[in-house]
Amino acid sequence: MTISRYRKTRIVATLGPASDTFEKIEQLFLAGADIFRLNMSHGERQDKAALVTHIREVEKKYGRPIAIMVDLQGPKLRVGVFADDAVLLEEGEIFTLDQDPCEGDKNRVCLPHPELFSVMTNGTHILLDDGKVRLEVESASNAKIKCRVVVGGKLSNRKGVNVPNAVLPLAALTEKDRKDLDYAMTLSIDWVALSFVQRPEDVAEAKAVIKGRAGVLAKIEKPAALGRLSEIIDMADAVMVARGDLGVEAPLEEVPLIQKHIIRKARATGKPVVVATQMLESMISSPVPTRAEVSDVATAVFDDADAIMLSAESAAGSYPIQSVETMDKVAKKIESDPAYIKTHSKTHSDPNATVEDAITAGAKQVAITINAAAIVTFTNSGATAIRAARERPSTPILVLTPNETTARRLSLVWGLHVIKTDDVLSFEEMVDKSKKFAKRSKLAENGDRIVITAGVPFGTPGATNVLHIAWIDKNDDS
Repeated sequence: MTISRYRKTRIVATLGPASDTFEKIEQLFLAGADIFRLNMSHGERQDKAALVTHIREVEKKYGRPIAIMVDLQGPKLRVGVFADDAVLLEEGEIFTLDQDPCEGDKNRVCLPHPELFSVMTNGTHILLDDGKVRLEVESASNAKIKCRVVVGGKLSNRKGVNVPNAVLPLAALTEKDRKDLDYAMTLSIDWVALSFVQRPEDVAEAKAVIKGRAGVLAKIEKPAALGRLSEIIDMADAVMVARGDLGVEAPLEEVPLIQKHIIRKARATGKPVVVATQMLESMISSPVPTRAEVSDVATAVFDDADAIMLSAESAAGSYPIQSVETMDKVAKKIESDPAYIKTHSKTHSDPNATVEDAITAGAKQVAITINAAAIVTFTNSGATAIRAARERPSTPILVLTPNETTARRLSLVWGLHVIKTDDVLSFEEMVDKSKKFAKRSKLAENGDRIVITAGVPFGTPGATNVLHIAWIDKNDDS
């Protein structure tokens, strides 16, 4: 059985207790999930192997490549514990963070992260418990950080710590992350989502460990990363607008603008971009989302995100299947709107001064001029297909690749209908295979024209240098 999907925006569904069986994963896939996310912050490392097995069984059953994304936890900063489990901090009071492991009280608590003490300066804001409590540093040494409470509230054991607008001397890969990554690399996963990215060096470190065995997706969740965003995007294979921590550390009113800024930057370089966190949050406990959530999903689609992501909605919520179905329906509706179609027919990034970019840009224009039914792209590494998606053509893009890893990884990319097939050895075989799969995928029928791009000699990665127009007729194998 082969399933085709014509929605251009991709859907990432996180797996968890509500969706960890073959049956549930199959239902999520049929509802519209294109990529499955395994969150290494929750559950046991070894449990992920069964999820990968289920996903690959679904992939084999339906003949459509599915991407698997492993999301690393990254450094988690937390305060220590209190003698009475919690304290109530009042605005204007002095509260000290130190390295004393003794239980805390109303005046102090342990901050078991000695590397932070050296970068604290007067006026630095420290956010506790997802920003519910806010401190301002008055003085700092290697032993103590004396703070004034700016926003008070209850603070209990091991609540999280955020330090906005400061580049912290912490590596994005913790020892736990390295062990999780080593294990994940044995499971044939396709994408690694890297948390706590602050600088391009963080991405480079992860890529050095992964060695091309998976794509590296940089999660932009710290405002400090925005200062080096272009470098981070250049280094990464994809990026994510991770609005959870970003919404804690950045002023809330700035998050929508940051989202649009990251999407524009990623689009300009042709890197896939994912919008994540709280997209349909109310569906954790409700079968129907709020109108605001529907608008949020629609905005991400209009803004040109390659993919939109569900977290707790599909991992631990009461309505995981309905959440995917809702996201699927909203994306399809937006993509069918004349305003969306008109926008995408006119907007694209300027191509680089290369033969490959010129051919890809030309394919879009030729397809519009002759009203082609599809653009068919042959690729080995995936670079040609990503360039085609960067152009955001209104014409469907059919991608043929002999590389299973490439086929799966491209599941994250906007608008690509990816099929794994044997590589072609001649020009005639290229044309015949293009017509055959365009018909099989129901992207073209007799009498239609298709635009084909490929590289000659065949099998040479990244060498797109051919643009050809072909007619579909009744003699083509369907």
